[in-house]
Amino acid sequence: MNKNVVLSELLTEHSELIPVVNRFGIKLGVGEKTIGKICLENDLNINFILAILNVYLDEEYDPDEDLDTFDVSLIVDYLKRTVENYMQVLVPNIEKHFTPFIAMNDGENKELKLLHKMFYQFKSGLSDHLQQGLEHLSDYPNELLHDLKNIIIKHISGNYNQNLAYAVIFSITALEKELHIYNRLLKKLLRPKLRELDSEHIEDLNHTFSDEYKSRGSNKQLTNREIEVLKLIVQGRLNKEIADKLNISLNTVLSHRKNIISKTGIKTVSGLTFYCISNGYVSPGDHVV
Repeated sequence: MNKNVVLSELLTEHSELIPVVNRFGIKLGVGEKTIGKICLENDLNINFILAILNVYLDEEYDPDEDLDTFDVSLIVDYLKRTVENYMQVLVPNIEKHFTPFIAMNDGENKELKLLHKMFYQFKSGLSDHLQQGLEHLSDYPNELLHDLKNIIIKHISGNYNQNLAYAVIFSITALEKELHIYNRLLKKLLRPKLRELDSEHIEDLNHTFSDEYKSRGSNKQLTNREIEVLKLIVQGRLNKEIADKLNISLNTVLSHRKNIISKTGIKTVSGLTFYCISNGYVSPGDHVV
């Protein structure tokens, strides 16, 4: 891979690179321009772009000779954008197919309920892992995601929607491949660059990667009490009943409801029910209105 490669031809042959170049602000409609020309027009470090593309395409690629041609902050910023893509696009894409796959089947199917719990265990684990400091950021373990797909393919019995099952499998596979490459980026680009830095510099980079990720995630994260209130709302409980159940005042319940609506952007009970199921707060077979 070199700077004279026509980007549109590369993307046509390897469409999985489209979201990769998009993380650099490069959108479709690139015409016949070369990678070098596009990098020049967008003020991008050509050596860094080529290193990223080569890591994606070639498992044997060794970037050692090019590591001195770009700053570690470029890698950290790229990984931050990659994490955002996982949590805002790829994981929700699995969820988009997984939730109806579970909901459209018999609510008493214990196998599907266990799969549902496995998925949210994976989602929570991914979020926790990506919030580690850079110096502690280990390879992401893919075993749970692999097992989830393997169980659907080999062991699910009974009646279920085949098309939704396929969609779940394909979306899991997409994230599985991305996480494999993410681990490769850690090994071949980030860790070698971090070894050159002192602890103070690494701490500064942590504010760019880990702390910013945490603050974005916590801005709209429901508190434990808000989750308790939410679960009672979707059970059809009235505000007074919720207050009595949780031993809190009616005004406190109203305040929690306001916060829940503000954080989720959802006002209807039906919408909040879907939100609960999507986030694993209740299972599709639980009693909800």
